[in-house]
Amino acid sequence: MRGFRTVSRYFRDALHGVFRNFSLSLASILCITITLLVVAVSLILSSNVEHFSDSIRKDVTVVVFLKNDTTSEEVEKIKSELISIENIERSSIEFKSKTDSAQELKEGNDIFSATVDTWTDDTNPLLDSYMFKVKDIEKIDDTVKQVKELSLAKDKINNINYGEDIVHQLIIVFNTVEKVCVAAVIALILVTSFLIANTIKLAIYSRKREIEIMRLVGASNMSIKIPFVLEGLFIGILGSIVPILVTVFGYGSLFDFFNGKLFGSSLAMLVEPMPFVYEISSILIVIGIVVGMIGSYFAVRKHLKI
Repeated sequence: MRGFRTVSRYFRDALHGVFRNFSLSLASILCITITLLVVAVSLILSSNVEHFSDSIRKDVTVVVFLKNDTTSEEVEKIKSELISIENIERSSIEFKSKTDSAQELKEGNDIFSATVDTWTDDTNPLLDSYMFKVKDIEKIDDTVKQVKELSLAKDKINNINYGEDIVHQLIIVFNTVEKVCVAAVIALILVTSFLIANTIKLAIYSRKREIEIMRLVGASNMSIKIPFVLEGLFIGILGSIVPILVTVFGYGSLFDFFNGKLFGSSLAMLVEPMPFVYEISSILIVIGIVVGMIGSYFAVRKHLKI
């Protein structure tokens, strides 16, 4: 019971400290608010860039063209062999006959429509094909190599197409973008931590006389530190309120305005607001609380040194 009263007193003193020195606390709160807004924007941008990259990765399709003399039994056997390859997404394996390909060509382009109508099964120059997507795009070359080594590959596979040059360039771009985004977010968090901690240190420095008086009346170092550390906690929470509100309502409005995708492209789909905004909000409040408490702790400790 005594411990509970002690903890309650620490929290009460911390709240009184925040509002008793509100002008100084306000400076720390505003610093946290501004810097966390920048962090929030950076996290949202980097997450969506990574989401775009993943969407493009998942959209890369490998097309395996079969020779004209491939029988229906061989077609089925090739499918079972494709399923056995670990990096191939089984649910994405799709067979397309040359008749279906001709129909798509006819429907997709009026210029070719008249020409396609003259084709028969024997004169159709297109080929039957299998299409599939891979689980890990960085292993796509190895996967294609495995397909070429299938038992029927040499005799029944005419060609394999997946835009090798473009895919390799995309992999390089994706990896670079991800590294830049991660580095930018980490750098911003470190800068944010530095700014917030120093602002809190300045606020506590102005109260060094108060700390000296507490020491003179016999207060222990721990009983002096804890209220100030809890002040940092409250300041961190208050400073993260506006960034969290902007994240939750601002990103939701942005998502609705663009109808969930940029430039009307299915490859530039925005991250769904739920639970994304809550994840970002959690990160923001954790940064605010942790940096606020750590900044207060080190600032008070400095003034407690003899």
